[in-house]
Amino acid sequence: MIRTPFDILAEYERRSLAHAVALPAREEAPDQWRGVGYRVGQRRFVSNFGEVVEIVPLPPMTPVPGAQPWLLGIGNLRGNLFPVIDLKQFLEGERTVLHEGQRVLVMRQPGGDVALTIDELYGQRSFNEAQTTEPGSLAEGRYAHFVDRAFHGDEHDWGVFALSLLARTPEFRQAAL
Repeated sequence: MIRTPFDILAEYERRSLAHAVALPAREEAPDQWRGVGYRVGQRRFVSNFGEVVEIVPLPPMTPVPGAQPWLLGIGNLRGNLFPVIDLKQFLEGERTVLHEGQRVLVMRQPGGDVALTIDELYGQRSFNEAQTTEPGSLAEGRYAHFVDRAFHGDEHDWGVFALSLLARTPEFRQAAL
């Protein structure tokens, strides 16, 4: 009997599935909160994974004439164009010091993705309800609109920064001077 390449691959699959070991059941802690940790200025924040599309190096940018100073330019990532916003400058009026290896958070908003500069990326952070604390100074000034709760972990307080609220802020959506 002549076997086709497809028949051979189908046989490999059948044999491999016959020996497959089931993965352990994934247990979800009901009071577990997970997000992306980062720093803006002296404040540490976390944002929900559902609000962060991806984290990438600062893309090449083209300046936009007549734009707010916090709009650094239009970036290009894999052929997709999106605004690059200096989050610290938008919130505090102070420019982020850009450096080699700079990372940006890409968030989704109505009309397309937006990249936000951050001072430092900490990666995934997990907290449980027992770590809940008052946001205090993390929610002062312009941050008050975006931070309404916080967690204490790793010897620091982490404000929960709602990127979805930022995306709906009229001033954020209107970057023209």
